[in-house]
Amino acid sequence: MWSNFFMQEEEGRGGGGAGGLMGAGMGGGRGGGGAKRRGGGATHSALSDSQEGKIKLAFFVAIVGVTLTVLGVGTEFWVELSPPKDLYGNYTCLAAHYGLWKQCLRTLWVSDIDPHRNSCGPAELPGESNCTYFKFFTSGENAVIFKKTTAKSLSVCASVLSLISITLMVMGSICVTMAISKGVQFLLKPASFCFILSGLLVLSTILVFHRSVLALLGSDPRVPLYHELSWSVACVGAAGAVLILGGVCFLLLSLPFSPWERCLHKQSAT
Repeated sequence: MWSNFFMQEEEGRGGGGAGGLMGAGMGGGRGGGGAKRRGGGATHSALSDSQEGKIKLAFFVAIVGVTLTVLGVGTEFWVELSPPKDLYGNYTCLAAHYGLWKQCLRTLWVSDIDPHRNSCGPAELPGESNCTYFKFFTSGENAVIFKKTTAKSLSVCASVLSLISITLMVMGSICVTMAISKGVQFLLKPASFCFILSGLLVLSTILVFHRSVLALLGSDPRVPLYHELSWSVACVGAAGAVLILGGVCFLLLSLPFSPWERCLHKQSAT
């Protein structure tokens, strides 16, 4: 009898130990599953290497546009104004060039000018230069260039458009930087909007500035004056096209599908 009692007790202890092990295993399995679920919930969308490379390439294109815009806006070679070269004498003549912020009056030697050229210039020739900032933003006065008066409202409008475009470029650059660093793709849409709108504003700046030049020339028709747009306008025009191209690239990269692969898939299906 006592032997049967001890045998039953040992079997109960062994069953309890096995049950404890099974319970621990089940608890560990549940804990592991919970850990997996928590780990899965903590994951976030990250960009692949190919996507990040495409975004960086498009960002390089946009940075080229930003650099050209800053170069064009910061220089004063937007337009060159030149009277006839024999108006002031036989040895020297005057030429002027200005941009959004300041004007420069240059005294050139007639001997350095092309004999087949009727006007004084170009302004890149060596000579004495006297540059002054416009008073549009301080005292509100118009500038007088060769007895012609500038259109203050148009000049201020062109300057404001250029500043707004540069602000949008900075905002777009911040969005792209955050998209690359955080690995999120939805920030490319506001970046594309900023760059496309900044490119359109840059091109609008050129149109408004050209309108201000025409207003300057028509302020006093008695004074003969030649004019030509200079290399700063070329920089800004190229910048506007590059910025729009960069914005379109960011818009395509922000799509949840690849338009090229979809087009190729449709062509192969047909």
